[in-house]
Amino acid sequence: MDQKVAEYINILGNYLGKRDIKEITSAAITKKIGIEKADIMVLFGGSILAGGDVLAEGMKNKVAKKYIIVGGAGHTTETLRQKMKIEFPDMETDEKSEAELFSKYIEKKYRLQPDYIEKESTNCGNNITYMLNLIRKNRIDSNTMIFTQDATMQRRMEATINKESPDKKIINYASYHATVVVNNGKLEYKDVISGMWTMERYITLLMGEIPRLTDNKDGYGPNGKNYLPHIDIPENVMKAFDEMKKKYGSLIRVANPLYASKK
Repeated sequence: MDQKVAEYINILGNYLGKRDIKEITSAAITKKIGIEKADIMVLFGGSILAGGDVLAEGMKNKVAKKYIIVGGAGHTTETLRQKMKIEFPDMETDEKSEAELFSKYIEKKYRLQPDYIEKESTNCGNNITYMLNLIRKNRIDSNTMIFTQDATMQRRMEATINKESPDKKIINYASYHATVVVNNGKLEYKDVISGMWTMERYITLLMGEIPRLTDNKDGYGPNGKNYLPHIDIPENVMKAFDEMKKKYGSLIRVANPLYASKK
């Protein structure tokens, strides 16, 4: 049974953690869109620490003209603060936004700084709308954008920008790719990933995404809350989710109204 569970988790993770290119390099960008640099690379603060490493790699490889970190405080922020404190015990993390934390992270670890940060957003929806406001305010070219978000939320981030600004060309590069295996009867990660969620939290995040992406009265598509465009979820993904519900249905994450967008 655990082997099947690992298989289902990996199906969900592979689907949600979308990557349109194999590596974050100018060569890969050129192959994908025909130009060496995207206008912007954006790291969204819902990510684990690995997202900061991906942003830094992109900056070193000069994959974009400008670099932005987006994120205020949301449902993943306190975990990020804790992981940052472990990584850098002298870092001030209390009350800091995700964007501030990641900005300090790449400064301390890589001696790099983003061009802009957005530190007021609280969810995937206003991550996008506040980012677009920042882009307009600063008159930043933004026809092509590389998006890096936590792998559990990457596909929803792409769907959100497709709803809000469908003219943008998005290259997805989720902040990590996790493979779950069974070892001595326990679910474990095959590889070490910086700042990775506990297994239960990872499952909770994965399980929470499928109902949001499903276009029905309870989802975020046109037939529900209308936050996202219609998405056709592959049959094998829905099967994996349905099978996971039998054991982990109680872990499906509901939206926290504390982080809802202000009307």
